[in-house]
Order: sequence, then C-alpha cells, then structure tokens
Amino acid sequence: MSHATAKNQIAPANASGGSDVKTAPRQRNRRFKHPVANVLAILIALLWLVPVYWMVNSAFQPDRDLLSWPPNLIPKNFTFDNFFTAITNPNFFPALRASLTAGALTVAFGATGALLASFALSRFRFRGRTIMIIAILVVQMIPAEALFISQYRMLDEFGQYSSIFGLNSVVGLSLLYIGTIVPFITWMMRGFVDGIPIELEEAAKVDGCSAVGAFMRVTLPLLAPGIVATSVFGFLFAWNEYTLALIVLSKDSSVTLPIWLQSFQQGLKSTDWGAVMAGATLIAIPVIIIFLIVQNKISQGMVAGAVKG
Repeated sequence: MSHATAKNQIAPANASGGSDVKTAPRQRNRRFKHPVANVLAILIALLWLVPVYWMVNSAFQPDRDLLSWPPNLIPKNFTFDNFFTAITNPNFFPALRASLTAGALTVAFGATGALLASFALSRFRFRGRTIMIIAILVVQMIPAEALFISQYRMLDEFGQYSSIFGLNSVVGLSLLYIGTIVPFITWMMRGFVDGIPIELEEAAKVDGCSAVGAFMRVTLPLLAPGIVATSVFGFLFAWNEYTLALIVLSKDSSVTLPIWLQSFQQGLKSTDWGAVMAGATLIAIPVIIIFLIVQNKISQGMVAGAVKG
C-alpha cells in the first residue's frame, strides 16, 4: 500500500518535470523566433552606445591624438591628464556641490509635493479637481523659454529680501526646478496611485488605522517603485539642466556642472576637448550609479510593498 502511494506521488512529479523540460526548448525557440528583430535591436543599442564610448575614449587621449585623422577608436597613448585637468579646475568641486544640492532639494521637495498632490487627485473628489488636472497638463505644454524672463525677475525680487532665494543662489535655482518638475512627476505619480486599489486602505481603516495610518502603512510601501522612478527623473532633470542655470547663475563660484564645462572653452580660441570629455565622463558616472541602484530598489520596493500590504 505504501509502495503504491509512493508511486502515485512520484508520477505527478515526473509529469511536471517532463512538462518543464518541454517548455524550456519552447522558451529558447521563442527568443530566437525573430532574428531580424533581435539584430535590429542590437544595432539600435550600439548606436546609443557609440556617443558614450566616444566620450570615454576621447577622455583618455591626449590632444594630439584626439584631433588626429583618422580618429583613434582605441587610445594609443593612454593618459589620465584630462581627468587631472578637470578635477584640479578650481570650480569643479563648488560646481559638484551646487549640482548635488540642487538635485537633493528638487527630489526632496518636488517628490514630496508630487506624492501628496497625486494622492489627493486620485483619492478625493473635490471642487475644481478637473480644472487642476487640466492645469497640470497645460503647464507642461508651456515652452520653458517663455518663462525665463518672469523666472529671472521673480528671483531678482526674492533676492531683495533674502539672498538665499535670489539670483546666483542654488536654493533659488532649486525653487525653479521644483516648480518646473512638480506638474510632470505629479502626473507620473498619479498613475502609480491609481494602480493601488482603494479597498486596501478601506480594509486598513476597518482594522483600526486612521486615514494617515492607512496611507503610511499600506499605500506608501506599495508606492515605493513610483517614488523611486519619479525621484530619479527629478534628480536627472536638475543634474543635467543647462539653460535655466545659465540664466540664473552668473558667478563662477556658484555654477552647476553643465555650466562648469564651459570653463574649458576659451572664447574664440581653442577648446580643450580632452578636458571637456573627461568632465562629461565624470558627470555621467553618478547617473550610471543611480540607475544601477534604482533597478534593485524598484524590485525591492515592489516586494516590500506586497508583503506589508
């Protein structure tokens, strides 16, 4: 009797194992079912990587090799002089500090405001809600160049009361970044909030949680992927923005990294392209690190939110 029972228990296992073995070749065949599409995707990826490779390749070449013809696809005279020139520039670390400060302020206040605004637009039905949603869309359609004069004058007025919020101030520049990015990331965050069933919050309230407690314990953990995605977008906007910073910041001691790269352009004279490429590579390194971290954080946020919910 025991032998028959064991045989019956082994049979389903073998059957399931056989199905797994059969599905494995199917999955492999599915991957190579469209070779043309795979090759096209690889070519497009290579086209995206060519500018990045050329930037890094140029950063390790001396000027005489960088401007030679035909161009060197691989550095012949490998050198770190361009990075040394970029790092020893007296305005590099002040510019790095300014960019980090602008990015941190933009993420902290922009993501917080967008989170609260998106939750209100998604969960509550109040007078003027539709108008507010339309206003968010309309604001995003306004060209950034159309606001430069009014933004400049606004910071100029703020500077009469406090230099912290005026021109040539990273905090003042961050205020403009926050106002620019909040409408877009609010729209992004609203999609994440809509994807979370309101029944989860109602169930938490039945169990004794307040409205704030249900939001903090149930909704907020589930919003972790959305918060990370919108925060990264806000940081990258502040990190890479050039035009508005060029208008607001005019002192060499308060510029951000994209403006700092101009210091290697000597007016009508020559441009130190090696230092420019090295500086651009240094600016790109934090972005790459952030994306490597974000991939893990998004998956961890989804798992943590599911468990806590």
